[in-house]
Amino acid sequence: MANRNSAGFGLIAQGTVGSTPATQGQGKYYIDAAYDTDMFQGTAVQSKVGYIKTAQAAITDTCIGVLNGIFYNASSTQKPTWANWYNQPITPANSEDLTAFVIDNPLQLFLGSLLTTAAQAVYGYTVGLTVTAAGSEISGQSSSTLTETTKHATNNQWRLVRTAEDPENNQNATYRSVIVAHNLNQYLQNISSTPAGLTWQ
Repeated sequence: MANRNSAGFGLIAQGTVGSTPATQGQGKYYIDAAYDTDMFQGTAVQSKVGYIKTAQAAITDTCIGVLNGIFYNASSTQKPTWANWYNQPITPANSEDLTAFVIDNPLQLFLGSLLTTAAQAVYGYTVGLTVTAAGSEISGQSSSTLTETTKHATNNQWRLVRTAEDPENNQNATYRSVIVAHNLNQYLQNISSTPAGLTWQ
């Protein structure tokens, strides 16, 4: 029997580690005007040099969370504009930066879909989202999947926690729904470089 899912959907917020209250809150960040890479709703993102960029260039990238939409003043209409995804390149009115909304709780759990089958022994390993971020240019939703074939004990972005126990998508077949947690989070682990003037205690 096949799963109902027929494609990936990136990552969707789904509870938190330890079953603490899940506010599904999001942080406000910025995307540099004319950034040259598409980022869909559900795409893993990172903060680099002050701006949000894709964290799907490699499955070992650190990330701060998942993109949940953007806001900017359109150059053609001069009107405030909301979109589910960043359709590169966007240069807002007056060459302003774009606002990015990111689900950025380091303890957030996410729902995703596995590209391949996975034995029970795989849970607990780390996995990554498909490296080339893709999605719908109508809905703006990501179509990225989690890649079990590149599993590793420690090296990849997301920790495979468990199946999602979704009756329509719980077959051990392609596009099975699963729950993942952050493994390589910028806030919690990326402290190998000390900013000027600071000393890590």
